[in-house]
Amino acid sequence: MSVLKVDSLDIGYEGKTVATNIDFEVKKGEYLCIVGENGAGKSTLVKTLLGLIKPIKGTVEVGSGGIGYLPQQTDIQRDFPATVKEIVLSGCISGMGIRPFYSSVEKKKAKKNMELMSVWDMRNKSYRKLSGGQQQRVLLARALCASQDMLFLDEPVTGLDPKVTQDFYELVEKINSEGITIIMVSHDMEAALKYSSHILHIDKDSIFYGTKDEYLKSDEAVKIRAVRKKEDE
Repeated sequence: MSVLKVDSLDIGYEGKTVATNIDFEVKKGEYLCIVGENGAGKSTLVKTLLGLIKPIKGTVEVGSGGIGYLPQQTDIQRDFPATVKEIVLSGCISGMGIRPFYSSVEKKKAKKNMELMSVWDMRNKSYRKLSGGQQQRVLLARALCASQDMLFLDEPVTGLDPKVTQDFYELVEKINSEGITIIMVSHDMEAALKYSSHILHIDKDSIFYGTKDEYLKSDEAVKIRAVRKKEDE
């Protein structure tokens, strides 16, 4: 079953096209990593998939379960003055309509996701006082409140130390193993190739979409290996 389908998509902003002819389809339970050079259009694609900007051409179809979104954090967001529980519950807002209060069902969902992310015991703590890894767990719980079908993670390990990064990747892998679709934008090619089932590579001159094994044989992967080899010399 398809949870996201992109057809003949051209993306851009302020009248400038940054990538064209993007085609891919994500099925339930898959793990897609979006990789590529800086400036190639990954951020613009993210905003287009989330409906924040309109495509120049083509279509984006999102399944009925919607998208739970974990954005890149700014310093201001890391210092947000709210409790863990308040942050997680806010993931339910999109499904509340005009209701001013959370329902018992939404509160139970938030509790379940906080327990899943091992942050229930710190539910009354200030978000701003948590470590970077703890904050990311809280934001994952929030994203799961928004959608139990598909999570969109935008550079989620930026600023985290190696141990916390590894723990985070393993947590996301666990979520994916339980049937939740993962779409992650990443500069970490090693992690992308380790955890993903599919790769979308956006370059200034080409776009690749396929399975991880297909990607390893592609021209895009060959170019990346050549660049890394040169950097290591």
